[in-house]
Amino acid sequence: MVNKRTKKSLVAGVLLSVFAMQVLAGCSSKTETKPVQANESTAKVSDKKWSGTLKVQLIGDFSIEDKTNPISGKKVKGVSVLKKEFERLYPGATVEFILLGWDGYVQKTDAMLNSKGADVFQVPGIANLASQDLLEPLAPYIEKDKFDLGVFINNQVEGWKAMGPKDTELQIYGLPFIGDTRVIAYDKKMFKDWGVEELSKNPTPEEILEKAKKMTGTNPKTGKQNYGAFYAGADAADSVINAAEAYGGSWGKGFLFKGMEVNFNSPQMLKGLKWLSDLNAYAPKGALVKQGGEKWGTANNDIAIHIRVQPIFVDTIYAAGLQDQFGVAPLFVNKDKNMGGMFAGSPYSIAKSSANKELAWEFLKFSVSDFFQKYMWDEQSSQFLPVTKSAMKWEQIQKNPHAMIELESMGKLWAPRYPYRSGQPRYILSESVEEGLLGKSTLEAALEKAQKESTAWLAAQK
Repeated sequence: MVNKRTKKSLVAGVLLSVFAMQVLAGCSSKTETKPVQANESTAKVSDKKWSGTLKVQLIGDFSIEDKTNPISGKKVKGVSVLKKEFERLYPGATVEFILLGWDGYVQKTDAMLNSKGADVFQVPGIANLASQDLLEPLAPYIEKDKFDLGVFINNQVEGWKAMGPKDTELQIYGLPFIGDTRVIAYDKKMFKDWGVEELSKNPTPEEILEKAKKMTGTNPKTGKQNYGAFYAGADAADSVINAAEAYGGSWGKGFLFKGMEVNFNSPQMLKGLKWLSDLNAYAPKGALVKQGGEKWGTANNDIAIHIRVQPIFVDTIYAAGLQDQFGVAPLFVNKDKNMGGMFAGSPYSIAKSSANKELAWEFLKFSVSDFFQKYMWDEQSSQFLPVTKSAMKWEQIQKNPHAMIELESMGKLWAPRYPYRSGQPRYILSESVEEGLLGKSTLEAALEKAQKESTAWLAAQK
């Protein structure tokens, strides 16, 4: 769904006991909805006789057969459900899933693509792979079938566009099938204890700063220490970018490293970094290094607002029965562009080396069907958000207001995604932001350093 570094940086400070619930993937939020069964599909069986084995790579915590959650004791259906349905729809075809974990997935995917190890690949790193001419361009398939890209939530297709070695503009090399986003989360009970109005539907940086300040100190109802804010330290640079977007700025422009420009020292970025620095005063002292948030997401939580949580947070609070205690709100957006926040998730692509491209294309379309998307939501929601607009009409989503906000947020993520993050500028900016927040340099000097070093690195790329 996301890259290895991002996948490992789950919501900072959540208790280990809460993290352990991720496998049950929001079961509590969906107990009233009967899981999708292969024989319940109404999709039309293909009239064509197919043949051959289609090898499909899938990255994450998946299994072929059903497995028992060791904590809940409940069954989680394996991807054999998808295999059975696809083979029903395409008589004569055989699907073989190749399951990878997130550890070393980049190297493993590269090796598989270069050795013709699969036909269909999950490619969160699509830009790099397309640039190596390893992926099949999808425009001809889309045009031939008159495939409606309007089925996707806004920005999802645009977010995964990439460029091959001969392209002069962005093209479609993958169809989204796993969605992802970050949201702002807050403790409604704490707001009530302090007599502070809950966050608005679309909070601004100023609103968050003002309310965080009011809820830092001794809780008037419990007598315990409270903190107004918390943030994922590893994502501090992304939070600064997002705040800059709220002030009308952007990360920069360009897609390929050659010719790319970054705006790391812009007035909006400085304003964003100052905002996070001010907010830091109302957070636990160890927030930047993932300390001080041990009670976040629990009944005994001591933090009012977390400015950047992953979707798994929603699953954990539903699993713990705390969905009424916590609320979520979307990330900030650039009002002129109506976009904001780092784009994430995973698309499916066809290997250029595949000898079965026609059937591979059929699988890509299958991956965005209601059958496939509902299976993933019902069984794999700890690592999955739907990418289709139809999901917003599902009963199981409409009963989960937190999930609805996540899907709405997905439609406004910055697209194409922040391309600078696939290179050294990502780490340069993160280090500089951290230095500014720790007081090792002035905020202005930190961003000037990020701009200078990133510009030099980009200029050296061919």
